[in-house]
Amino acid sequence: MSETDFRPMERGGAIRLGLRIGLALTAAAGLLGMGWLSIAQNRLMPGTPVAAWLVLGGGVQVAATLLALAVALEAFAWKRGRADAVCATAVFALLAGLLALLAILTGLGAAELMAAQPTTARAMLGSGFLMTQGALALLLLDGGRSIPPRPLLACTAVVILLVSAAAGAGAFDALSLAVEYRARAEAFHAAAAQHLALSAAAIGLALALALPFGWLAFRRPRLAPAIDGAMNAVQVVPAIALFGLLMILISTVLNRWPALRGLGLNAIGPTPALIGIAAYLALPLVRSISLGLSGVDAYAIEAARAMGMTERRIAWEIRLPLGLPVFVGGLRVAVVQGVGLATLGGLIGAGGLGAIVFEGMAQFAPDLILLGSAPIVVLAILADVGLKAAEQRLARPGA
Repeated sequence: MSETDFRPMERGGAIRLGLRIGLALTAAAGLLGMGWLSIAQNRLMPGTPVAAWLVLGGGVQVAATLLALAVALEAFAWKRGRADAVCATAVFALLAGLLALLAILTGLGAAELMAAQPTTARAMLGSGFLMTQGALALLLLDGGRSIPPRPLLACTAVVILLVSAAAGAGAFDALSLAVEYRARAEAFHAAAAQHLALSAAAIGLALALALPFGWLAFRRPRLAPAIDGAMNAVQVVPAIALFGLLMILISTVLNRWPALRGLGLNAIGPTPALIGIAAYLALPLVRSISLGLSGVDAYAIEAARAMGMTERRIAWEIRLPLGLPVFVGGLRVAVVQGVGLATLGGLIGAGGLGAIVFEGMAQFAPDLILLGSAPIVVLAILADVGLKAAEQRLARPGA
């Protein structure tokens, strides 16, 4: 391979390194230049920003040193051309440890600050904390693609154990987010279960719709533009408007045939949310099914036909296994969309974590909003990472 063959790879590596350094600088800016916590007299009043060094103490210097060390290690390895799994694992471990360290020190620092405050006072997470931890999370998500599964799982497990142990010891009890959780623990758990159930049901319904339409688009290419156009037409309708239209339509149908109410169908609640979310998710699923079935190597299909295989056997034994990575890719998009769209179900009585988010917005309570939205983000990220790993594994069956 000639020297010019490496240049696109080098440029791609340089761009990635630059983006990662930009994220590291963003984390440093949040740590050093913005309010880390906000102390308010109660949960509804705006708070007074508190700098990171007043909350973390000497932890600011430690965090800045670890962040600089991770950037220097990655830049040095890239310059020397040794950006291997060992270096990537070391950087990932440093950043994961930093993420956990900042969270624990923030909880402990909040406890010290709140000791002199009245009982109604709240220590809310500031923009600096959110910016720094968000940048670190993005760095970890990107870095996780470059390290082997075992070190990735080991580092992740250690971070989870550390944070869980700190939470069990009460390290985060002084934070307003923990106060909101304790006040709504039972409702929060019920909302999380509702959110998962609504997302899973919507994905199942979308699959039931997508399988026949995807197969039809593959078998009848002339119908593919019409099917794709119908699916695209749903995408241009705002979700809130679609939910409203579905509520009216379902109400009309139930008034015409009241016996359907015995099946648990209602114009307000999970029914319109389930149908609306499934309608949005159908497009990536239909496309992935059609592309997966039609994108198989023509030589493999010709070889199967030469062996006397019927079209049905070819579909089940050739097209379906070889197209599985494409199917999983479409499912990955649909699952992440479903987790996010289920949030809007809270607006029409479907429950879920969205109900907590909108309750917080109605009360102008930032931590209540964060209590509902943070798990949604975590669920979406976990689903994306898990299905992406499955997609990559299926694409390299012998790896």
